[in-house]
Amino acid sequence: MDQPGERVWSRTRLVALCAALVAAAACAVSPLPEGQQGERNQPAVPGGVATGPDGEELLEGTDTVEEFEQDIAGAETLADRYWEQRFAGTGTSFRPIGQAVAYYRDGELGCGDQLIPRNNAVYCLAGDTEFIAYDANWAYDVFQAVGDSFLFYLIGHEYAHGIQVRLELEYAFSIERELAADCLAGAYLGDSVREGTLRLDDGDLDEFQLGLEAVADDPDQPWFEEGSHGTAEQRIAAFFRGYDGSLAGCDLT
Repeated sequence: MDQPGERVWSRTRLVALCAALVAAAACAVSPLPEGQQGERNQPAVPGGVATGPDGEELLEGTDTVEEFEQDIAGAETLADRYWEQRFAGTGTSFRPIGQAVAYYRDGELGCGDQLIPRNNAVYCLAGDTEFIAYDANWAYDVFQAVGDSFLFYLIGHEYAHGIQVRLELEYAFSIERELAADCLAGAYLGDSVREGTLRLDDGDLDEFQLGLEAVADDPDQPWFEEGSHGTAEQRIAAFFRGYDGSLAGCDLT
């Protein structure tokens, strides 16, 4: 469902921008205290809330429909701010992705001439139309089963596809694109925790892992098959490369 982006920048400029994004992230992120680097069993910052520009809380740590909707909006706000700051460090203007759109039935929403199926979340770029869409019933079920961290991962992963389009990153196989998006989602979340714009509850990192397992391919699915996203082990490894190592842990060339 991910669509190719418009070719508007030269390849040389794109490579320079990718390198600058990594450098800007490295300057912007404060390292974890000694002894916490690379740890995944304990959150870097306790509390369980994302904070808005004025310090307002974006999360409450419940599993109601209201909390579900608030978490989706909070994840969008966090992703917009994170990527705008990274692009600002390169001297390149940033265009946020439009608001995430919920759908409820198979084929209710389309991306170009393709109908979006149930039990899915997608990034769509078709002509001048760009958005993230998610099956609200499916996402809410996983949210209740796994936790609110899943929604921040979900939005982060689809948002990462928009970043791949902006940087014109190319991949030979869909599994490469999807694992790279997992890494970028991990960087967005890990950096946000380290910067203090996202605070995690005890167990939230385990929720990230459970969420990745929930959306992983069957182990028997061929890796080279179109639409492959990666096994649970591959997706977890890619996510935590970004979470622990920021954008420097992800291949942006």
